[in-house]
Amino acid sequence: MTELLPSAPDDDRAALRAACQDDVGLCTIVGIAGSYSRRLGAQLAVSADGQMTGSLADGCLERQLVSELQQLGGVGMPVVRRFGAGSPQIDFRLPCGSGIDVLIDPAPDRDACRQAIALLDARRAASLPLAAGPEEPFTRHYTPPPRLLVFGEGPEPAALVHLAAAAGIAVEQAGAGMALGDAPAGVAVDPWTAIVLLYHDHEWEQPLLQWALGTPAFLIGAQGGARTRVQRLEQLADSGFTTDDLARIVSPIGLIPRTREPLVLALSVLAQVVERHEQLHPHG
Repeated sequence: MTELLPSAPDDDRAALRAACQDDVGLCTIVGIAGSYSRRLGAQLAVSADGQMTGSLADGCLERQLVSELQQLGGVGMPVVRRFGAGSPQIDFRLPCGSGIDVLIDPAPDRDACRQAIALLDARRAASLPLAAGPEEPFTRHYTPPPRLLVFGEGPEPAALVHLAAAAGIAVEQAGAGMALGDAPAGVAVDPWTAIVLLYHDHEWEQPLLQWALGTPAFLIGAQGGARTRVQRLEQLADSGFTTDDLARIVSPIGLIPRTREPLVLALSVLAQVVERHEQLHPHG
């Protein structure tokens, strides 16, 4: 019996990582007709003994793909199969009534998979050219997972660090040892990093925000009431920052308005970070 392994928090890249191994096949959604519960480019890796990494549906499709890969025996050319609406397999249906095209590759290019993983591990975007899809070659694009830098003191940043770590998101409570008026030194920020300020004493914020606006962070957020937000932007404008610069600052940070509990605020902030990072996904 095949076993559907629990998906890792880094599920979007986990199948690619598994496909670096020599006995693992790789299945990729290269076409979607109608609405579907997974995105274009979703992947499932299947080892020779039927172990799966990733997810393409609710289990039935995965078992069918395991069967097809096992019949190929780890050799042969990649093939594209239609499942669901429009499929010649009239006894196989997808619960949503849609149709998907799945590229089944029993032996993906291991070197290309490893190169893509090396780039992702270095927090750089990567891509994996795949065999021809239903109409044209398909390239699977990847971005690094989200990373979170949290500045602040008290229970709110502690709660956010705890929840992010529990969700499998790389997180760091930064700023330890900094004096008032200091900007961070030696802190790496890439386009897949979010910077969040959770201070009650807003005097700490100006040098941090000025530093953050000089980074490619995909989200810069800070808490604070209406008066604080106005004063914050006025001070940054006086320091020479443009309207476009100021528009990068999300405040109040979080999807839940007017929260008063540290854990609720942390959940609200984390949800917004994940939402913004999801918008960066190269396959929508």
